[in-house]
Amino acid sequence: MAVKIRLKRIGAKKKPFYRVIVADSRAPRDGRFIDELGYYNPLKDPVEIKIDEERAMKWLNDGAKPTDTVKSLFDKIGISKTSDKPETNETDAEVTE
Repeated sequence: MAVKIRLKRIGAKKKPFYRVIVADSRAPRDGRFIDELGYYNPLKDPVEIKIDEERAMKWLNDGAKPTDTVKSLFDKIGISKTSDKPETNETDAEVTE
């Protein structure tokens, strides 16, 4: 099952409001979802983004792929897939051998 982190549109006509969700890639945009991570309100000035970083990192580490829009939202608030993993360099690898 291919899992994606994407936006679910809620809100009235001409007044968009989005929830950041984890869903099966085959599910419809506003249909079934697995988990809700937060929300995005593009109408506020400045734009309002609230995402549970811990749960987002859990899903990213489990293999969920964010859409381009969600990836840009993650970049704005400082969430990246590599931010949780420790850096290893060649000298550390040689010491353990």
